[in-house]
Amino acid sequence: MKETYKKVAYITDEIYLQHDTGEMHPESPQRLKAINKAIEPLRGSLYFKSPLKVSPRVLELVHTAEHIEKIENTCLYGGSIDLDTICSSASYDAACMAVGAGVIALDGIKSGEFERAFCAVRPPGHHATPTQAMGFCLFNNIAIAARYAQSIGYKNVMIIDFDVHHGNGTQDTFYEDRSVFYFSSHQSYAYPGTGAEKDRGRGEGEGYTANFLMMPESSDHELLDIYENDLPPFIEEFQPDIILISAGYDLHESDPLAQLNITTEGIRKIVRGILDSVDVPFVFFLEGGYNVTALGENVKVTLEEMLI
Repeated sequence: MKETYKKVAYITDEIYLQHDTGEMHPESPQRLKAINKAIEPLRGSLYFKSPLKVSPRVLELVHTAEHIEKIENTCLYGGSIDLDTICSSASYDAACMAVGAGVIALDGIKSGEFERAFCAVRPPGHHATPTQAMGFCLFNNIAIAARYAQSIGYKNVMIIDFDVHHGNGTQDTFYEDRSVFYFSSHQSYAYPGTGAEKDRGRGEGEGYTANFLMMPESSDHELLDIYENDLPPFIEEFQPDIILISAGYDLHESDPLAQLNITTEGIRKIVRGILDSVDVPFVFFLEGGYNVTALGENVKVTLEEMLI
């Protein structure tokens, strides 16, 4: 690896392992265990930070009070939001601390303690709408982070989402907002069925959402074309003050929940391209990725690129 010179925080906590989704659920604690093992060689290069548990006031930057209360009550004794979205008694605290990882990341960047951050969190967030948990997600970690970033002085926030599934909750949150640009690449015909290329925002937000679909079996070539040719003009025009990334590694060729043929080297290249696109702070949020061995390796290469 090249000489490291960027200060990169890795934000995680044992509480995320206590979010129990059940024995056969793909969004399992093993995902985070595999990541933590894979990144061990980078330990000396990273700033390890703990998240905080945010209050409902922070959650309300995006979510309704009714949504927050429903999640808290469902988690109290363990229960299901739907067939995919499972809560245990520790899930509310884990979800509040998944949001809190973004707060710690942004405060640390703002203060100059570090320059970039990777939030290795569970549960993921980008499917959660302001009013509905779904798709393994309880609160929308990255959407709340965008609003929090604006509250501490980052006016124009760009969200880039390379998860194989469209971040419908993130898009919904900012669909009429020109201060947050949402850019997504995702597999066609996949869950949750949203994110058509014609969906570009509404009202003041028209033109501030961009969706790029990939057909099943697409390879690195198709993905890199999006990140090398389609993304840069949006960045140039929008002029973001900070970029937040929904880092879903289920686009990888080995993933059991998707049908793309993206290699680990392809993921490395899109991460490099994003980081080289503009000189602003970057915060990555873990979303999907369900082959745990590949997930660990893909997060490791992401961190390697963040460090240089």
